[in-house]
Amino acid sequence: MVKFILTIQPGKYMKSTYKIIWTDEAFKNLENIIAYLEKFWTEKEIRKFARLLDKQLILIRKNPALYPFSKKSNEIRKSVLTKQITLYYRIIETEIYLIALFDSRQNPEKLII
Repeated sequence: MVKFILTIQPGKYMKSTYKIIWTDEAFKNLENIIAYLEKFWTEKEIRKFARLLDKQLILIRKNPALYPFSKKSNEIRKSVLTKQITLYYRIIETEIYLIALFDSRQNPEKLII
């Protein structure tokens, strides 16, 4: 199983001081996505997904207001990671809470944010 470790943390000399925090739900979603990829795809695709997620998190961390608000809540932003996966997050002061990684092929009613 591929493990994701986010090594980006606010540093003394960095411009952005936002910290990314994974909620239990978002981490569970990530585990499910990885399990699916491991079952049906190659390690190359898994690594590609990991790089894509990493780049998206770097963008969000540098500029949290980059992505639009979700239609479900004006406090939660959504970032389309792939045409199947959307990342939902909330900004609270200097912390970015990753709320969910949602597979858009699911019923939208399953998304609880």
